[in-house]
This record gives sequence, structure tokens and C-alpha cells, in this order.
Amino acid sequence: MGRQDIDALMIDGRNAANLRGDPITGERYTSPEFMKREWDHMWTRIWHIAGRTAELEEAGDYVVHDFMNESVFCVKQEDGSIKAFYNSCRHRGMRLVWDASSQDSFQCPYHGWIWGKDGVLEKAQDPEDFPQGNPCGKLKLKELRCATWGGFVWYTMDDEAPELLDFLSPMPELYKNYPMDTGVRVFWMKIDLETNWKFATDNFSESYHTRTAHPQVPPWIDQDVDTARHEMWPGGHGRTVQPMRPSLSDRLPEGVQHPFDMILQAWDIDPESYPDFETKAMQGWLDLKAAKKRLWQERGYVHYENMDDEEITDSPHTVMFPNVTISFLPDNVILFRTEPHPTDPNKCTFDLWCMAFPVAGQTMVESIMAGPQPLHEAEFQHRAFDNGRGVPEIKDQIVYQDMMLAEGQQRGMHSRGYDDAYLSGQETRVRFFHEVLNDYLEGRR
Repeated sequence: MGRQDIDALMIDGRNAANLRGDPITGERYTSPEFMKREWDHMWTRIWHIAGRTAELEEAGDYVVHDFMNESVFCVKQEDGSIKAFYNSCRHRGMRLVWDASSQDSFQCPYHGWIWGKDGVLEKAQDPEDFPQGNPCGKLKLKELRCATWGGFVWYTMDDEAPELLDFLSPMPELYKNYPMDTGVRVFWMKIDLETNWKFATDNFSESYHTRTAHPQVPPWIDQDVDTARHEMWPGGHGRTVQPMRPSLSDRLPEGVQHPFDMILQAWDIDPESYPDFETKAMQGWLDLKAAKKRLWQERGYVHYENMDDEEITDSPHTVMFPNVTISFLPDNVILFRTEPHPTDPNKCTFDLWCMAFPVAGQTMVESIMAGPQPLHEAEFQHRAFDNGRGVPEIKDQIVYQDMMLAEGQQRGMHSRGYDDAYLSGQETRVRFFHEVLNDYLEGRR
């Protein structure tokens, strides 16, 4: 698919006339019955991320992905391919593995059956004692379709689902210039939240909340209403593309060092050379593009090699239906993912993966969502948010501010005072997400 084809399929993400107008009711967030419909008609039909390809370097390396009451593990094969299997012994259903690791075979802890990396049963106790015949070499773990994109390992439970690149389209084409598989995951945390999983997709489908929730953002990402591009595509994916320059509507108090000044100075641009704030914001942004294009190679920013002017200075914030958001920044890729609690629609987990592109000579990187981090693969952490007390490492970061709103939003969805969202034009993608979800639930997809 070329850029012309992508543009032809794109839907204006600010024009509510492109939507049916399906109401966004509170029960979508609070009802166990609605949660069950999501499992039956949507979660079992989409593609899920199991982990990073960087976790699967050698044959036998595997990652485990637990989703609601299901569990899948993906394991690297001798030929370099990756296979995905349900995490359940075919003998009597015992779970085989719990955490990512590496091994040549998988032994059931209950009766000792041994399964190979390829999922085929290698050994069973008393193999001749089966009326069906010796199962060794014949019986195989139930396999799922598995594919990779963006440095991520994906799988689907649906044999009839589209191919991964078709499911994600047009995102793989839009972001082909980012060397995503080279990103180093410098922060890796799963956080338990007291909210429905859809809170995050709603939140990341608009930036209308930014001035209220994230006052630190407008000085370096332009949040003005008519500045951003709002794009959405038939598969349910969408993005907001905003320039990484100061908003002209928001001014910092006199005497406060401006973050954009520091960005300009880092690329040998004098912020005092501009006659006024407006010129610095607009012309400085153009000068920054030129400086990065001129200096990237000598400074070791090798990931800029194929990136265009927009990609090296702007912020395309992308939601991939239904629950993965990737914030593409010039030097960082941030993944957010919410997944439902197995039984309670009022709870979910929130994954925060901060990935940085290596730059020659750098040992520390500035992660937009987690602050300064060492440039190496982070250890996994699992925390309860606990009104912010459980995650002091990210206190006052942008994503922390989002999570501080989550419980109040969920409680509001239980109220008789709420019956539908009253959306601005720039929030059109919020309703679009729910309409695509409805299409799954009603069998239209």
C-alpha cells in the first residue's frame, strides 16, 4: 500500500458526520455481560502482542502472555521462526509455563509429559497405556497463528483473522521509516488500575484533555485545536499528529526557562536569535528540522537515516484497535496497552513500555513517560497503582497524570447522571473506536 492509497482510505478524524452516532453508554464500562460479549466477539478475533522480538534471540527462548483466563506462550524455533501455543498441557490441561525464559522442551509439572519447542509431544509416562495408541510424536499442543511487526511478537486466537499486516494497516506502512526493532525497552511496568480497559483507548484517542491534565505538554507539543491532524482508518486505528513546537496559545511566565529553548540549544540553535515568541516557535521548529537533517549522522542519531521531516520533529500519537497505543517520538517509542481483568469490568492492567533508539555515546536516555533511564533492557515490574502511591518512579509523568483520572472516570460511568458522551470535533475518534467495537460485537466484522 502506497501513501496515495493510505490517504484515499483515511477518514477525517474531526468530522462527526463520518460516524453513525452510536451512544457511548456507561454499561459498556461496568457490565459483566458487556465484558463477556467483548471476549466472545472481539478479543478472540483480534491480534495480541505477546512480547518483544528482542526477548527471543535463541532457539528455546519464549515469552508468556496471560490474557483474562487464557494464556499463550511464543517460542523461538531452531529455524528462527516463532510459534505460539496455548499454555495448556493436552493431557489434562495443566499450565506448562509461568514466566518468560529459555528451554529446549516443556515438561508438565503434573504428570511429566514433555513437549518439544515445536509443540509435539516427545515423552509421556507409560506411553503404551493409552487405548488411543502411543501419543508421543503424534499429539501436539494447540497452536495459534503468530507473526511479527514493529519489534513485537503478535498472535491471534482466530484462524480466520486477517493477516497481521492487514489487521494493522496502514500503520506498518506509515511507520516503515522507524527502525522499531532496534528500540531498547528502558522501562517496563504493568500497573493494576481500578478502571475499565477502554478508559485508555478513549483517553489516547483525543488530546482535548491535555491542557487540563498535562499542563507541562503545550510548551513543547503544540496542542492548539486547529494545529493537529486527526486521522482514522476503517480497521479502527487512528492517530493525532502534532508538531513538537510550543503552542502559540500557552505562554510560560516570564523568567521560566522554556523547554523548547533547551531543545533548540541541543541542536546548536540560539533561541535568543528570534525576535519574538511566535517566530521562535514557528521558524525555530523549521530550523530544528534543518539542523537535525544536517547533523544527525555526526551525532550518532542513526535512526534518523530514513525518517522524514515530520518524523524527526513531530509527535504522531497512534491508537491501534482495540487496546494498543504507540506514541512515536523522534527518539522514543512508547507503548501503552490496557487489558481487562478476568472477571471484573471495573479493573484492568496498564502496560507501559518505554523504548529508546540507541544514540552513539549515550548511556542514559530521557524517556518521555518515565524520566531519565539507563540505556539497557529494563527489568519487568508489576505494581498496583494505589492512587499513585504504588508507582513513585513515574510520579507526575504524563501517563501518571492520565492514570490519576482513571478511577474517577470509572466511577462516573456508574452514575445515572451519565448517559452518553457530549463530544467536541477533536474527540470524534473516541466515538469511532466504540462504533468499531460495536461492529465486532454485532458480527459486522
